[in-house]
Amino acid sequence: MEKFVIHGGNKLNGEINISGAKNAALAIIPAALFAREECRVENVPDISDVSTMIKILKYLGAEVTMPEKGVLLINSKNIEPRPIPDEMTRKLRASYYLLGVLLSEFKSACVALPGGCYFGLRPIDQHIKGFEALGATVNTEKAVVCAQAQELYGSSIYLDVVSVGATMNVMLAAVKAKGLTVIENAAREPHIVDLANFLNSMGADVRGAGTEVIKIRGVENMHGCTYSIIPDQIEAGTYMVAAAATGGDVTINNVIPKHLESITNKIEDCGVTVIEGDESVRIISEGRRCKACRVKTSPHPGFPTDMQPQFATLLCTCNGTSTVVEDVWDNRFKYIDQLRRMGANIIVNGDTALITGVETLNGAPVEADDLRAGAAMVIAGLMADGETTVGNIKLIDRGYENLIEKLTGVGADIARVKFEEE
Repeated sequence: MEKFVIHGGNKLNGEINISGAKNAALAIIPAALFAREECRVENVPDISDVSTMIKILKYLGAEVTMPEKGVLLINSKNIEPRPIPDEMTRKLRASYYLLGVLLSEFKSACVALPGGCYFGLRPIDQHIKGFEALGATVNTEKAVVCAQAQELYGSSIYLDVVSVGATMNVMLAAVKAKGLTVIENAAREPHIVDLANFLNSMGADVRGAGTEVIKIRGVENMHGCTYSIIPDQIEAGTYMVAAAATGGDVTINNVIPKHLESITNKIEDCGVTVIEGDESVRIISEGRRCKACRVKTSPHPGFPTDMQPQFATLLCTCNGTSTVVEDVWDNRFKYIDQLRRMGANIIVNGDTALITGVETLNGAPVEADDLRAGAAMVIAGLMADGETTVGNIKLIDRGYENLIEKLTGVGADIARVKFEEE
């Protein structure tokens, strides 16, 4: 069993380079199957979720190689629409994108229900609604979703909730449907735009990504391309918060500052200086104790739910009482008990957490309850007095490339240590 062992109290100083976006990569990699020839995908993050997706593509018959760090060559000329079993999907929420891709390409797809992090009910009913609107029949039996169609036809689809996964999956299913598909109430996250740009680079006709209405005109054939994935907004935000929480001075490189605006605004509300460059942001905390603030999560361009645990951790030592409202998922405060173990003063009432700042957190053994909560525990350990151990770090490995190397490079005292099984 591996854990992170952190000795807190060091101010982070230096530079961190951000990897490719996890949430874009996990849709773009399966979308490469549309080409039926080689695609070169660059700036691919080296994380366990990507490794799992690559294994699934190879299982389907694709040739996937990595000629250099961060580059995938994907050739799908020999793929077959085989059912994807539970043991390949249980750790990967994004496995559901195979449904949209295989349904569009082969008019048939069977994928075991996806896994990933649990922080509330995460149904795929909007995905299924979109597939059925395009003409597919969808059945779920023994935790396996099967979608089939004689032909897919463009349709108008209104998503009942703003769902990133459903927006991207319906896009994937519609790129080869006959006629025009219109997705209304679409999510607008940067990785949706990135997926659309990748599809268009292969010959698709997707317009309006990044707005509430996306229009997809189906095409018959798509081709290979070379494409570079955008930087990871959430990874960047995590290190921005870590710098602020430790009173540090850190420059975050290889970012798109506009994607970080909602995070930047809240960090500035806490009294921390943020200086934007063309492809960088610099966080200057100067050792001051931050100010309390109010945070409410919402779909892009609002404050991202995937940054809520990290930011709540920063607020644990801010002057005054902060309010955090979780308006996206219904059970994303599970990690609060871990922060309380470290001395945080937090009261949760439904979708709202009231955080009264304490002078300091104290090191303690804690666990990663999910990917982003795990990142929050790392930040808590960096802030705390004494030693913190973070368990269940396989969840953190799902979304952060070279976390140890990046943090030690700016002065953190953190190591990956093997322990005997408890």
